[in-house]
Amino acid sequence: MVECRAVSVRDRVPASSFFCSNIRVAGAGVVCSQVAVSANTNTHNGIKTLCSAEDLSTKKCVPCNAKDLRPMSEEAANQLMWQVTGWDLLNDGGTLKLHRSWKVKTFSKGLEFFQEVANVAEAEGHHPDLHLVGWNNVIIDIWTHSVGGLTENDFILAAKINGLDVQHLLSKKTAKSAQSSA
Repeated sequence: MVECRAVSVRDRVPASSFFCSNIRVAGAGVVCSQVAVSANTNTHNGIKTLCSAEDLSTKKCVPCNAKDLRPMSEEAANQLMWQVTGWDLLNDGGTLKLHRSWKVKTFSKGLEFFQEVANVAEAEGHHPDLHLVGWNNVIIDIWTHSVGGLTENDFILAAKINGLDVQHLLSKKTAKSAQSSA
């Protein structure tokens, strides 16, 4: 089943989102009878729709145009959090960010971890903040700097980072807990 939700035109909806066709607006709800992939969102009676049936790790980040894009609300971000297991939603002085940390075996393994993330970030054209704190604490914060908050691109990047094979870089305790939660 495809879950669709209605958002006001003032809410930001990424250009690469699913759209629902054959939409019927009934009160505050939106009913979708067909779903397709499009570079555009669908608008019906001033309401944009965002359908979240596609696995974020299979999507591609789209270029951000701060003029047309606004950060998503905390409510919208919370609806996507289930797709980025292990990440936390962080409110940093009013700016929503995705935040996650890992413990790596050594300082050098932390740098290798960053290189794996950098490869994904470059391929997506979307770049996180990377921190190596102490000698083995890897911390990543993701948000769309140009809009000062979260967009779908941030969740796509987080999902792709989750898909990286980095178990060999993590401390044994971290690697075991990551395997048991997968």
